[in-house]
Amino acid sequence: MTSPNWVIKPLVAEEIYTDRQEYLDYLYRTALKAKTRRTGSTVLLGQRRMGKTEIFKRVVNRLFFEQDHKDPQAVVPVFFSFPDTFDNRWDFAIKYVENFIRWYVAFRLREPSILSEKKVDRPHLKEIIHNKLTITNGFKNAFEFLESIIAKEVTIPEQSALSHPRHVSDYDDSTIVMFLDEFQNTRLPQHKFDVVGYMQEAVESPTCPHFVTGSSMSILAREILGRGSLFGRFRSKPIDSLTAYWGTELVNKVTKYRQVTISPELAPLVAERCGGNPFYINAIVAQAAEMEQAILTEETLNKILAVDLSSGFIWSELSDQVTRWLERINEYGITKWILYLSALGEGEKIELSQIQEALLKKDYQTVSLAQIREVLIKLSRGDLLEYLELGNWFRKVKDPILLEFLRIWGRIEVEGQNGSEVRDELQTQYQKLQRQIRDLKGYLAEVYMAQILQNAQRQRLPGHYFHQAHEIEVPEFNYVRLRERLGVGAETEIDLHAAAGIEQWVAESKWRSQRKVSPTEVQQLLDKAQVVKLDRDAEIMRLWFFSFDGFSPKALELMSEHGIYWSTQEDLNGLLDYVKLRRLPAL
Repeated sequence: MTSPNWVIKPLVAEEIYTDRQEYLDYLYRTALKAKTRRTGSTVLLGQRRMGKTEIFKRVVNRLFFEQDHKDPQAVVPVFFSFPDTFDNRWDFAIKYVENFIRWYVAFRLREPSILSEKKVDRPHLKEIIHNKLTITNGFKNAFEFLESIIAKEVTIPEQSALSHPRHVSDYDDSTIVMFLDEFQNTRLPQHKFDVVGYMQEAVESPTCPHFVTGSSMSILAREILGRGSLFGRFRSKPIDSLTAYWGTELVNKVTKYRQVTISPELAPLVAERCGGNPFYINAIVAQAAEMEQAILTEETLNKILAVDLSSGFIWSELSDQVTRWLERINEYGITKWILYLSALGEGEKIELSQIQEALLKKDYQTVSLAQIREVLIKLSRGDLLEYLELGNWFRKVKDPILLEFLRIWGRIEVEGQNGSEVRDELQTQYQKLQRQIRDLKGYLAEVYMAQILQNAQRQRLPGHYFHQAHEIEVPEFNYVRLRERLGVGAETEIDLHAAAGIEQWVAESKWRSQRKVSPTEVQQLLDKAQVVKLDRDAEIMRLWFFSFDGFSPKALELMSEHGIYWSTQEDLNGLLDYVKLRRLPAL
């Protein structure tokens, strides 16, 4: 977005902003629906660096400019980001109320400059309100209320401040939507100032719903919204990592934006190695640009990733995240060791006894399991690991980059190993990695096939793209996974598995030139489908085979006999056109 289409500037360039339209449209529609008093307060919940703040900014910009600001029924958007420190309750109350007043006046007059304290100071703001604004009964004493807080004439300033937007909207029967970012900062371990308890009355107003998000999912979901005064008062809108397809799209956009050359078949691998996290994808491409390195092979990608994890953009960001959280809980020695050791164990479950043994061996400390559990709980509040409270156990975060970083960070910052040597070892280790994706072209097709199923949920697709006489009804899937392994051995690896209860889809992809699929390969797909059927107790099995170069006559006979859907390159491109996605790249 460029001026004057934004009132709060987005940080992500339009050239690279990718696949958040679902969330943008949802929050925009939900905000407008508040005029009908059918919108409740909503939380946008997801891991760090998934673009939640960016979504809020873009929705606020749309609400600011795409409505008639003179319409009394227009929805007034207000954006506020909670700082991670509060000097005192009075400073917070002043800041919160003044921010609300500035947004209200800026929207009603459509003058974004009013939001800037440098351009419009308080006396000037007061003058604008009295001279330019058509003042409603609910808003007419707003500035005087701000002055009473500044003069400390209010009994509980934070309570009065938080309820003020609702007071205005309720009194005028108008609509105000509060967009509150970094909401977990209303309750942090490093200070006792806590305003959550005073939010209950504010967020329950049908005239003034609150949309909140933040960078600490654990505090938000478990402590602030999952219990206490705000429990049950927010609808949850989860935000996930980018799908493999949209991650690939982001890689292609960012490499073009940063003028980094990349092989088309490498783009989905970059997205996969980053776990679909937009920040990591941007960081790796930025590192490639910094190194003036084209991403042409998997080996090159491993080299770039090794540098970024140990000393580049990802290292800087995650090191800051970890350090700040350790400062917040005011613990270093034992906590740093436990965090590091929690990332080292095998599997996803964190075994407290293994940490206890490792502490004794590595740092000669004898620590009780109860103390280790207490530290892990504190670390979970910073999303550095997960605490399954009902089962009273811990597991690693589903973030491959963060886990790898913690292992490197621990060697340098906790064990005190030489940083240069650790980075050199890591680079050597990564350069020796065997290819993770054996058939990059086949994997690229799987990514596109998976997104077709994602986009076509609850729809009917033309049967001729699958060489079927009838339309193909696509169910709503609980998940769509790539390269799933349901057992031991290569024959149990499934290229694409989509699950919808009693209906299960299994797909295979072969991107090969001058080599058609054989009956043996069709039989292998049938065998894999049987494994899924037994494992998931499925009643309906849908099998889909894509082959770039087509199928042998006997393979076609076998597929027809078993009702297997099949597609060629032309068919897959037709499906991509039909569901409004980009066609397969020319390789």
